[in-house]
Amino acid sequence: METNDRLTPASPDNRQGSAEGETERRCILSGESAPRTGLIRLALGPDGQVAADWSERLPGRGAWITADRALFDSVAAKGRLRGALARAFKANNFTLPDDLADRIATSLAQRLLNRLGLEKRSGTLLLGGDRVREALAKGKVFAVLHAADARPDGSDRIDGMARAVGTSLGEDIPHRRVPMARDALSAALGRENVVHMALVDEGAATRVLADLDRLAGFHGDKSVEEAAVGATEVALDARERH
Repeated sequence: METNDRLTPASPDNRQGSAEGETERRCILSGESAPRTGLIRLALGPDGQVAADWSERLPGRGAWITADRALFDSVAAKGRLRGALARAFKANNFTLPDDLADRIATSLAQRLLNRLGLEKRSGTLLLGGDRVREALAKGKVFAVLHAADARPDGSDRIDGMARAVGTSLGEDIPHRRVPMARDALSAALGRENVVHMALVDEGAATRVLADLDRLAGFHGDKSVEEAAVGATEVALDARERH
């Protein structure tokens, strides 16, 4: 196996899983603190409506929530969501959309697609089973992703290779299905039949997996296949608008 950057110490700013210097925020739903990478910031838009603030830069006070649809729905069902937000914003004159959870889930799906597009353009995301296997053989992969409708024989073969390579390196190489079908991924990434992907940069893998984890958390009890339908529609609708 070729020597590569992953066999040398990572820089403090690019070390996957390092909690050093990572800022924590308190979830207004659970009362527990967690790294902000696993949370979602809510803020008030210019129209006074509550929305997800992905830039984390909207003015005024923000409200941080855990990416957990079941927790969100439970708090909302008990009528405690508005009060929790009012305390966080220190204001009562805001609009709380009835479909806020669905809006968050939709924007999470679009955020992941946008993130994958950025990584592809920067050269840190490889597409295609052959390229993924080649990069794995060289020990240059930090995470493997498959479309939701990837055939088990193809994804199982790549996952088995990821496990074997990870064992030889003494670390885990995550291998995950994303809740989007190949049509959505192909539309977002501008390439036909996108099924298998690999992230070949540690920082890129950290960013993508964080977005994927938040998206998975907000899909609630939906299966991967059910979630893929909604996420696919988001991607295809965005493609048609452009």
